[in-house]
Amino acid sequence: MNLVPLPVLNDNYIWILHDGAAALVVDPAVSEPVVAALQQQGLRLDAILITHHHADHVGGLDALYQACGHSGTQVYLPVADGLSAGQFPSVPQQVMHWVSGGDTVAALGVDFQVLDIPGHTAGHVGYFAAAPAGQQPFLFCGDTLFSGGCGRIFEGTPAQMHHSLSLLAALPAATRVCCAHEYTLSNLRFAAAVEAGNSDLQAYTHHCEALRAQGVPTVPSTIGQELAINPFLRVHEPAVQQAALQHDAAATDPVQVFAVLREWKNRF
Repeated sequence: MNLVPLPVLNDNYIWILHDGAAALVVDPAVSEPVVAALQQQGLRLDAILITHHHADHVGGLDALYQACGHSGTQVYLPVADGLSAGQFPSVPQQVMHWVSGGDTVAALGVDFQVLDIPGHTAGHVGYFAAAPAGQQPFLFCGDTLFSGGCGRIFEGTPAQMHHSLSLLAALPAATRVCCAHEYTLSNLRFAAAVEAGNSDLQAYTHHCEALRAQGVPTVPSTIGQELAINPFLRVHEPAVQQAALQHDAAATDPVQVFAVLREWKNRF
């Protein structure tokens, strides 16, 4: 199974998972680069997975289906995130599946577990799958979890976002974190302001700087890597708690620590 981050727009990634013959696409912000990639490799489009309703995640869905869809192409969208079938007139309603946490999506012979991970948007979902033998599991998490950071809270609450991140943090450490933006270096600068003495963070920053200098994506990361360096997953760590307290003396529990970090990052 081949996992490809396709860079588009300023900093988005559209994820393509394929087995050499068939492909699934996650969060098609635009259609043209995806169509070109599928055609270049002779891949049949079998599924499209959507994590949330923002335009830079669904903007290319209709045109992608129009260009590459066929009778077997299935489209999966979050039921609680404000999307409607009318937004995608080229997609037949019979192939649109509205999903929520606890559902299972079968594509390319892989079973994806749908996870409710609200906060960034009200109905944001993720898709987690144990990979075929010999490969790491993968998580398509949209804008909930980034390498070194997390998404802004637009429609949810800090408590919701903290809960969503805790759910993702409990996935197997080897899980590949397939997020939708190249925000890593910016996130790591903030993480260093929170936890300057974290040697894992320092090493990871050097690694990611080298990747970007070569024009290589920093993602996917892994859950294990994020647990070691991502302040939003480290709200129980004394150094992270102390940093939050310096900004708000009321930050005495994990949700409050998370809320202080998120607001601090908004202004960073």
